[in-house]
Amino acid sequence: MSLTFLNLHRRGIAAVLALSFLASAPAGAQLPTLGDTSDMTSGAERKLGERVARELYRDPDYIDDPVLVEYVQSLWQPLLAAARVRGELTSELDERFAWQVLLGKDRTINAFAVPGGWLGLHLGLVSVTANRDELASVLAHELSHVTQRHISRLMTQEKQNAPLMIAAMILGAIAASKNPQAGSAMMAGGQALAIQNQLNFSRDMEREADRIGFGVAGQAGYDPQGFVTMFDKLQQAARLNDNGAFPYLRTHPMTSERISEMQSRQQLATRAPVQTTLEHAMAAGRARVFSNPAVDALRAMVAEADTGSFATLPRARQVGVLYSATFASSRTRTDAANTSRLLARLEAAVAGDSVAQRLARLLAAEIALGQGDTARTLRLVEANGSRRPELLLAAQAQVQSGRAADASQRLQTWVATHPRDATAWQLLATAYAAQGQPLRGIRAEAEARVAQLDYTAALDRFKAAQDMVRRGTGDHIEASIIDVRARAVESLVREQALER
Repeated sequence: MSLTFLNLHRRGIAAVLALSFLASAPAGAQLPTLGDTSDMTSGAERKLGERVARELYRDPDYIDDPVLVEYVQSLWQPLLAAARVRGELTSELDERFAWQVLLGKDRTINAFAVPGGWLGLHLGLVSVTANRDELASVLAHELSHVTQRHISRLMTQEKQNAPLMIAAMILGAIAASKNPQAGSAMMAGGQALAIQNQLNFSRDMEREADRIGFGVAGQAGYDPQGFVTMFDKLQQAARLNDNGAFPYLRTHPMTSERISEMQSRQQLATRAPVQTTLEHAMAAGRARVFSNPAVDALRAMVAEADTGSFATLPRARQVGVLYSATFASSRTRTDAANTSRLLARLEAAVAGDSVAQRLARLLAAEIALGQGDTARTLRLVEANGSRRPELLLAAQAQVQSGRAADASQRLQTWVATHPRDATAWQLLATAYAAQGQPLRGIRAEAEARVAQLDYTAALDRFKAAQDMVRRGTGDHIEASIIDVRARAVESLVREQALER
């Protein structure tokens, strides 16, 4: 596992958090649930999740890429809606939990659930999925871990095992006074029994998440074959790979029982192979570039579009290769002419598919912005200016071209309805600074920190803004807003201090 975005082992919580996808169940199955045996309240679980999420936001591998976030959300929201319809997502958890997916640039094949409705997803996993249904199957499985409160139940199970371990150690100490070897064996045996109990409990949770996740994905309209093919992919990886690139397989190795169960379910769900959409091929190609940023890897992606075997690939695969090659070429910034050539090939390859054409336009706008051509960037994104990727690209182009007032106006409207969008708040801060409005810029920076749960840093920014007001900077309305927000965040900081 990486030492960055998802390195939770060193923080001592990986066993609780890294609950991973491995199998599936037929949508029609209605087996009994394990029951909610947790003694942790939903509010306490949400607070625990926020503590972990704060660390993930701070990690260098965390990425808020508007294109990939939008695509993952397009899969995630139908799953949430399906869980509500099926009754898996209760109104209490729906209201209290965050239900957010955080992306990491790590190239390993991994995803995990965090207490309180936060999910982590490696772009390495996105890059190896063949279609949207495979990726949705992973999200559905992780979602089910949260809706069934597996994390808090696992923590409760650990508490229940504690007396058993303590009793074994006491008996072992007594026995050691007469027979040291017998005493050591008794203590080790007690610990092994407690660990085995927890492993058994975790495997039950995996089976439950398999079954419920399969039903949720089917309810959301995803093809059940996505579960089957993802399982096959991981099973093959388990046989061939042991270099640490598959944390899924390390944290929860597949048992023969679950493999057999999947094989029987596969017979029930047999259908024609799921087709890869151009949209998914492009999203996977983008994830591939982000998760493999080394220059040699980028050059290899560029070269792949010009190999002799390229013409024999299926159309979706060709589009994915061309997208990766174009994006990789733009990030190396060594051959603008080659980037333009690859972009033209990509645009020709997606002709007739409006969704794929939009993604190609967004990539073209991103390349133009990187080259300083703000006029071209704005022309390319204005058709869908209300959507987040276009909005953020347009705002950056407007700030760079001296139109920061236009950018701030649109961003203000956006954050009013999306107050948890840290990237938009930070871009708004840049726009305000470009207009010579430092007080508003500092408040926007503070709101960006609030959105990422870093309340201490946010309070520092709000206090800096209050100092500016005392020195006579800013207007009365802005000063009032800052005071109100500073008091609210200060309360959150006090709550965090009590939690420690």
